[in-house]
This record gives sequence, structure tokens and C-alpha cells, in this order.
Amino acid sequence: MAGGITDTGELYSPYVGLVYMFNLIVGTGALTMPKAFATAGWLVSLVLIMFLGFMSYMTTTFVMEAMAAANAQLRWKRMEKHKEDDDDEDSSSGVSDSDVLLPDGYERSETRPILSVQRRGSPNVFEITERVEMGQMASMFFNKVGVNLFYFCIIIYLYGDLAIYAAAVPVSLMQVTCSVTGNHSCGVGDGTKYNDTDKCWGPIRRIDAYRIYLAAFTLLLGPFTFFNVQKTKYLQIMTSLMRWIAFIVMIILALIHIGKGEGEGHPPLAQLSGIPNLFGVCVYSFMCQHSLPSLITPISKKQHVNKLVLLDYILILGFYSLLSFTAIYCFRNETLMDMYTLNFTNCNITNIAFIRYFLGLFPVFTISTNFPIIAVTLRNNWKTLFHREGGTYPWVVDRIVFPAITLIPPLVVAVCTHDLESLVGITGAYAGNGIQYIIPAFLAYCSRKDTQLVFGSGTVNNHLSPFRHIFWIWFVLLWSLFCFVFVTANIILSETKL
Repeated sequence: MAGGITDTGELYSPYVGLVYMFNLIVGTGALTMPKAFATAGWLVSLVLIMFLGFMSYMTTTFVMEAMAAANAQLRWKRMEKHKEDDDDEDSSSGVSDSDVLLPDGYERSETRPILSVQRRGSPNVFEITERVEMGQMASMFFNKVGVNLFYFCIIIYLYGDLAIYAAAVPVSLMQVTCSVTGNHSCGVGDGTKYNDTDKCWGPIRRIDAYRIYLAAFTLLLGPFTFFNVQKTKYLQIMTSLMRWIAFIVMIILALIHIGKGEGEGHPPLAQLSGIPNLFGVCVYSFMCQHSLPSLITPISKKQHVNKLVLLDYILILGFYSLLSFTAIYCFRNETLMDMYTLNFTNCNITNIAFIRYFLGLFPVFTISTNFPIIAVTLRNNWKTLFHREGGTYPWVVDRIVFPAITLIPPLVVAVCTHDLESLVGITGAYAGNGIQYIIPAFLAYCSRKDTQLVFGSGTVNNHLSPFRHIFWIWFVLLWSLFCFVFVTANIILSETKL
């Protein structure tokens, strides 16, 4: 994500890629979706999630198209350099190889050489074989201002991610451990409303317990920000397995509860006040665009990759709907927790203590493994943003300053609030809006312009998005602007009422 070409890695089949994408998209955001469904109404929620799923699929195809265009330009650059070396002649174009990828806008169109032999008939020019991260694509297709705006957007999104993770773990620990004391031994999902000032253990209040867990979380996982960590294959398998066990168990328990006639949920048809937050949650829950280079490039056969991605989105949409509808009909609206797993610590749902504690503590295990990886990713993006060609950072700046500015802001946010629904909603509605809509739309537009300049107007990208008409790019940009204005206006009006 910090830019640059990275190793493609071991190839896998298209169906393995489909599973990887499913696992990536269905993450923490899914756990906040049931409450968002309940507050917005089931009909509005269903319509909005279907539409946002369609929009996310469209921008996913935009990113894949830009990846193919980037691969083609990298091949062209190497072929031109190889030809120059073979001919051993001075460049007649006056443009160096490095100029090809410099983000200087399209003023270079009059001086940049067109391929001497047009490769319109070659099916492999646009094949996605090298992993080009979004930061590298931004540097290839955007000007300097666009590149800086890209990094600003991705950094804000990662800060929001870290704040959500930093709050989710202490919240889960607080809810589970405080509920096993006193008269609340059967959990937090029994309809009782707790305040942060309520007692947890003796003189320790719930908010105090939250801050203790947040401090422990910081001390245990914060130091990883100062080092390099990588997600291992076995860690990925373990977290994916735990995630699927947890989701399937929650759906089955909710269905059993509803089947016995004990479902207490009576969700409204529509409630407009809940739409802005639902929008943010849904955008966050469909987020995968920033990780597409890592997912798509290793797929061995990409002829039908668009159809496989569409199948993935249909499956994810069905899964989200099943999870959310079973939740809103099983639990009363006012008892649904920000972190849905906490609703299953109630004895009325299951008497098996192991299941209650496994679901209650599930976010702790999975989120804790992701936090250091996202923190290191954010730290590397900061380094890339301020990096100058040939320059190096002093040791203090490299090892202390960058990790510190990565770690401190999300922890400050987590100290100030543990309202996960709002954190997810705001992160998705603002930074997620940029990553999922604005950046892919501009990548598609600029990569098409660049491809025409380099290869000629007759060249066809074999990974061209099905939404190839310029109308769709404008539609995505107008939709993102509408969402930004709508969410901002709603937040202002809500604060005014308070």
C-alpha cells in the first residue's frame, strides 16, 4: 500500500482468490451491521446495502482495469529501455524512462513517444502479472496533488481502522468481564442498559475497566508499531477459521431462538435518522479496493475474474442480509450491541458457557492479530508520503517519530470514545468514501487517458470494466459527493439538536 512493485507471491486458482476476497471483505464491519440495520429499518437497510454492494463492485472493476493499465505501461517502459540498449542510440524523444511514470499530468502527451509497433492484437499487453499497489498506481496516473490526496485519504482511513480496533478489544473485554460479576453473571445481552459510571468490580467503574484494558492493549500491541511484522500463513488460517465459526454459530443460535417463537425483535420498516450511520457501516463493510492488488494479481487465470468478483459480492450480500435479519428479529432494537457478538453472552440465548465466552471474546483474538499489521501499513504510508528521492530519514525520525504519530492519534480517539457504531460509520462515510468511490473512479479515468496516449486510441484493455462508459465514472463521483454532503449535514443537524 505504500507504493512500489512487490512480489506477486505464489499463484492460486480463481476460486481460492474468491475465498480470500470473501474473507477480506467480511470482517469487523459485519459485527456492527445488525445494530445499524435495526436503527435504519429493515426495508431501507436492505435497499441501501444492495445498492452500496453494486457500487462497490463497480469501483472494484475500475481498480482492476487500472491495475491492467499499470502493468501494460510497466511492460512498455521495459521494452522501450531494452530497445534503446539494443540499438545503442541516443533517445530521440527527449524523454527519459523515469519520465514515463512521473505524475506530471498529461502535458507530456506531445513529447512522449508512442509505441513504434502498435500492439492492438496482443492479448498479453494488459495481463495482470505484477502486483502494483494503489500508491504506485496513484503515482503513475495522478499528478502530485492527486498523489498527496490519495495518501491523505488512505492514512485517514487507516487511522479510523486503528481507532475502531483499539476501542473494540477493550469494549469486548469490559463487557464480558464486568458481566460475570455481581448479578450479571449471564452477560450483557439481557436487556439491561449499563452506563459507563456503573460499577464493574468493587470501586472500579465500567469506564475505568475499559481504560485499564485499553492501557494493557496499548502496552502489549503498541510496541509492534516500532518493528516490522508480517501476517503468517498459519495466523491467517487461524483467524479465518475463528471468524467463520463465530459467524455461523451466531446465525444458527439466532435462527433457533426465532424458530422457538422467542424472537423479540420488531424492527421498523424505515427510520431515516439511522441512514447516515448505516451508510458508513455498509461502505466500511464492503471495503476491499485498497487490497485488490494483493488479491487479484496471484490469481492464475483471470479471463473471468469480473464474473468471479460479482459472484463474491452476491454471496457477501446474502451473508450480510442473513446475519443482520436474524439479528434484528431475534433481539429487541434497544438491546442490540455495537459489537453484535456481545449479544450472545446472554444465558437466554445459550446455556453453554464456552460458546458465550468464545463469542464475547471473539473480537479480542481476531482484531488483536490485525492491529499491528495495519499499524505498520500506516507507518509505511507516512514514510512514503514524506520520502524524497535519494533521501534517508534520521534514526529518531524513522524509528520513533513515525511510529509515534501512527500510534498516538487512534489511542487518543479510543480514550475519548468507545462508540463503535459511530467510529465505523464516520470512518466509512468519509475516508471510506474516498477509497471506495473517488480514488477508483479517478484511477479508471486517468488510466484510460494514459493508455490512449501511450498505446493509441484503438488499443483495448482486456480487463476493461463492464462499466466502461464515462457516465458511470461521473455517476460514482456524484454519488460520493451526495453521500459526503448528506452525512455531514446530518451530523451538523444532530449536533444542533443536542
